[in-house]
Amino acid sequence: MESFESILTIISDFLWGYPLIILLFGTHIFLTIRLRFIQRYIGKAIKISLMRDKEGSGDISQFGALTTALAATIGTGNIVGVSTAVAAGGPGAVLWMWLTGVFGIATKYSEALLSVKYRITTKDGLMAGGPMYVLERGLNMKWLAILFAAFTSVTAFGIGNMVQANSISTMVNETFQIPTWVTGLLLTILTAIVIIGGIKSIAGVCERLVPFMAITYFLGCLIILILNYATVPSTAVLIFESAFSGHAVLGGFMGAGAKEAIRFGIARGLFSNESGLGSAPIVAAAAQTKNPIRQALVSSTGTFWDTVVVCAMTGLVVVNSHEWTQGFSGAALTKQAFTDIPYVGPIILTLGLLTFVFSTILGWSYYGEKAAEYLWGSRIIKPYRYLWVIFVMIGSILSLNIVWTFADITNALMALPNLVSLLLLSGIIVSETKKYLWDGNLDKISE
Repeated sequence: MESFESILTIISDFLWGYPLIILLFGTHIFLTIRLRFIQRYIGKAIKISLMRDKEGSGDISQFGALTTALAATIGTGNIVGVSTAVAAGGPGAVLWMWLTGVFGIATKYSEALLSVKYRITTKDGLMAGGPMYVLERGLNMKWLAILFAAFTSVTAFGIGNMVQANSISTMVNETFQIPTWVTGLLLTILTAIVIIGGIKSIAGVCERLVPFMAITYFLGCLIILILNYATVPSTAVLIFESAFSGHAVLGGFMGAGAKEAIRFGIARGLFSNESGLGSAPIVAAAAQTKNPIRQALVSSTGTFWDTVVVCAMTGLVVVNSHEWTQGFSGAALTKQAFTDIPYVGPIILTLGLLTFVFSTILGWSYYGEKAAEYLWGSRIIKPYRYLWVIFVMIGSILSLNIVWTFADITNALMALPNLVSLLLLSGIIVSETKKYLWDGNLDKISE
């Protein structure tokens, strides 16, 4: 097992070298510039996300699509991912995670726009879209579309399934001394009950669960920061300085330079907000919307809430606790930080992570299923769901390091084809934005 873990680490280090980091973050910046800083429309985007378009085609509401996407993104990455980034890359990783969120808004917007524009209606009367359809119909690159779909159907088991189940089973075990297999079994049963109903069932659960879980967790972080308000300014300075110079003391025994802060910050930022990954556009394509721009704006708010708000709060709480200097990592590090709320802190965190994990598993089951459907047709849906449920149990009892490293590898392989489509179709993204947003036709129904 140690040999297998070493091999995965080598592959992950190779994939997450400077080329991919530059490509990913460079795409965020490139699209931000081409779209005239689309982030300035975030207020309008949030307003639209709370509306329900009565016109236009789609399977679920815009809010349903957003909460399903948020369910898949606001999860372990916001709690364990941030702590893992700090433990491996130092406090500066928090800033790089935050920046991937700020600039990643433009990328998430672009992904959703293209996915709605190039979506299709299946023979079952349901919407299907995502980067695989963008690559095939927008760029005539069927071979690359197949690669993306293949990577996605496999990636889902890492980032959206095993990582999530592993994190919550470990934390429940540490907090309540409940065996990991017990938590895994409960999670497996709940997952099976919901995903049988497909996207409408998943969206229905997420519409109710996501707002509650996000607000509760945010308030928990806010209480901790208020209790430790005196050290928050110095913590913010430490995060900024470490982002460019690294930090001399990490985990009590290691040193983290700026390269590690950048690498782990961007890698965990991608894991958390998924901007550039191409996952969220798959559910965005199912939304009922008047035109691609409206859903693109709604989708962009997902990155704002996930990283610019939630991840930033987690980062401040974790770094401010200074527990990262004591050798803690992952869920254990965040748990230590939450002990600042006497007695109930770890319980709030565990329950928050439980809801985050469950919703993420639901959201990603749809992503993986649609990718598999693209490759093998609708006959694969039921077998894929069965396999998905089984892997929830497997992830609950696996080694944390193996699960996280596997997720990093598959994330990188999934992101590459999607980034290619975004860069090559940036002209279409700009022209569609001009047609509907800049020219004041946001309420116009697309042809």
